[in-house]
Amino acid sequence: MMQLSASDLGCRRGGREVFSGLDFAVGAGAALLISGPNGAGKSSLLRLVAGLLREAGGRLSLTGGDPELTIGEQVHYLGHQDALKPSLSVAENLAFWARFLGGGDRGLDVALAAVGLDGIAALPAAYLSAGQRRRLSVARLLAAWRPIWLLDEPTSALDTAGQRMLADLMRSHLAGGGLILAAAHDPIAIDGAQTLTLGKTP
Repeated sequence: MMQLSASDLGCRRGGREVFSGLDFAVGAGAALLISGPNGAGKSSLLRLVAGLLREAGGRLSLTGGDPELTIGEQVHYLGHQDALKPSLSVAENLAFWARFLGGGDRGLDVALAAVGLDGIAALPAAYLSAGQRRRLSVARLLAAWRPIWLLDEPTSALDTAGQRMLADLMRSHLAGGGLILAAAHDPIAIDGAQTLTLGKTP
């Protein structure tokens, strides 16, 4: 069974200690919701798990994953930026990310349909609204299977229907044995999710 664990984990950025002594364990089919004030290290923790930052102390480990791959190679990281090329169409943007993430070109139509963008697949990304851009970013999660989803403010720019869509996709991912770490200011409804609060409110 897959499990992502942190033991006495620490992070420093720009010479400043962001957090230290962090412990958690998240197993397959489970989610960890990360909260805390601005600057507490929510995004830094996700970036550390993704392999974009190095630990300042402690240990991050994954059991039950692919031993030939790093933790970062087994995650989807959905950050603040949507990372889309405006001149490419919706479908072309998703195809690029699918190939980059090792998913190939299969299942792209299904992914676009799942996020409600199948009707505008040929539209250049430059014409998308903020909510549509976010939906297209979410489609990357479906275009290439990776067991760990790292979601930073995932509901940003999504309307009520978009938030319901994302909630359904998260439930499906967990039901399929995946795991999720999500950082957000506003509550995210995931049944049975663990919580981790970083920093202290003044």
